[in-house]
Amino acid sequence: MIALLKKEMFNDRIREVLSYVPSAIFPAIIFPAIFLDNAGSIEIENNPKILAAIIAMAVGIFTRNIIATIFSGLASYWFIIFIV
Repeated sequence: MIALLKKEMFNDRIREVLSYVPSAIFPAIIFPAIFLDNAGSIEIENNPKILAAIIAMAVGIFTRNIIATIFSGLASYWFIIFIV
């Protein structure tokens, strides 16, 4: 519904608050994919997704490139599960 509204209808304060929504929702989507197993319990030990996420975060911080971040996360995850 909000997507159908024009930007000019919101004042500056509402636009500023809505600018934080993607940053708040993204971790809520990513956390379960990394830390929860199929049964819904937290899996910390022997979890290749955690190491791949750390590598992807490091690449993202240093390169500031979303494509490099995605590819490094995928490549490191696949390397860990198939090679190691």
